Amino acid sequence: MTTVPRDAQARTALLMEGVSKSFGPVVALRSGSISLEQGSIHALIGENGAGKSTLVKIIAGLYQRDSGRFEYLGQPVDFVTTAQSKEAGIAVIYQEPTLFPDLSVTENIFMGRQPTRSLGRIDKRAMRAETIQLFEQLGVYVDPDRPTRGLSIADQQLVEIAKAISLDAQVLVMDEPTAALSGVEVERLFAVARSLRDEGRALMFISHRFDEVFELCDTVTVMRDGEYIATEPIAETSVDALVRQMVGRDVTTLFPKTEAPIGDVILKIDGLTRTGVFHDVSLEVRSGEIVALAGLVGAGRSEIVRAAFGVDPYDSGTVEVKGRRLKPGNPAAAMHAGLALIPEDRRKQGAVLDSGIARNITLAIRDRLTTRGLITSAAENTSAREWASRLEVKASSLDTLAGTLSGGNQQKVVIAKWLASHPDVLIVDEPTRGIDVGTKAEVHRLLSDLAGQGLAILMISSELPEVLGMADRVLVVHEGRITADLTRDEATPETVMHAATHSLEETR
Repeated sequence: MTTVPRDAQARTALLMEGVSKSFGPVVALRSGSISLEQGSIHALIGENGAGKSTLVKIIAGLYQRDSGRFEYLGQPVDFVTTAQSKEAGIAVIYQEPTLFPDLSVTENIFMGRQPTRSLGRIDKRAMRAETIQLFEQLGVYVDPDRPTRGLSIADQQLVEIAKAISLDAQVLVMDEPTAALSGVEVERLFAVARSLRDEGRALMFISHRFDEVFELCDTVTVMRDGEYIATEPIAETSVDALVRQMVGRDVTTLFPKTEAPIGDVILKIDGLTRTGVFHDVSLEVRSGEIVALAGLVGAGRSEIVRAAFGVDPYDSGTVEVKGRRLKPGNPAAAMHAGLALIPEDRRKQGAVLDSGIARNITLAIRDRLTTRGLITSAAENTSAREWASRLEVKASSLDTLAGTLSGGNQQKVVIAKWLASHPDVLIVDEPTRGIDVGTKAEVHRLLSDLAGQGLAILMISSELPEVLGMADRVLVVHEGRITADLTRDEATPETVMHAATHSLEETR
């Protein structure tokens, strides 16, 4: 059994050693180990498929371990339901919170345990007062009477955290909480996390972003292929060391960008405008070129490409592919013209989670696979097998449901779906969000290879190193306008961030 090093001076809130979990012949977790100390923030990192999610689901009571040691506050435990885990004082805050959208913030926090007055009537005044007190304790403000529908992901996470504090949770697990947050929202979340740590609670922070791990956490545990690898104090390790432990090899370069011959203009957007969202956007992408749309979250980048692809409407302007003007609001026409869009949210917009890998990969080319109006499984599998192999999708079979795959493999399936259509232009929105460092390098290498084959690529990314490492040109968007067009040599952290935070007039 793996032994996790622990600080003898600190009190262990949660301990797992040598924990395993299998689903039939599939081993999801071979030997998971972690020790969470009170008054500490502990990072859990690893590639997609390393076993992190399975470990968290055992802690949350969704799964039960097959073997190993599981202790909470010094006592052996096995949570059979999520309710048992919550009642014990464990809260899991996911990347996308699951709140009741039509209920108020207060009602969500006290759902199922509302305080009552005489005759069993709900004491709404007491609920509201305690909600206000909870947010004051966290040092943030969220309107207690507002329905949660329409709240930002950041505010929804704060509601989940407030709910956890109201239950006196001693352990908080934060699973990729910053993936959809802006820089300001991340800082606010970190301030809340630090305040919880200072109160003596134990926090587990799961992230693929090393800068956040080093900024926030005290200790880090690495997993690989379902097994515990190492636990290190943050002050005694480095990014390179963690990467080697995560992937079992040196990732020689995270951005394997190679030079490609730049050809003719394939995608041309001219004067694209949608009132209140983006204005007078013009750009060109040539064959063999990777053009990045950079900028802050909310700048309008995703809205621009969704309109260009025909998903969203626009008021004026034109979109052309290889000189052919596209009809507005018609994604089918865009696809037929050779345009492909890999969306930002792969789970909601990119993949059909309840369908298998083969069905997902062939979604965009089903008309090519039909024979007399019918599609056979053999035809699906033959086409999908080629792309699943080329992108190295890790799964037991092509029938594996997309929803059961790791985030990195889901992203590969979505990319495979669009590459199977043999597009001339690939628009990829946040290509590596929520995937591990090893898979990031694979996706980057793929994009570079595709550009080398003559594909025109328009990439949206909120990660500045990715923008600088992969793009031939960088277009910076600020408040719905392009404020800079930078060559690879001109694009630096300073020039990009200046254009991302200043208006067009200020940058001139």
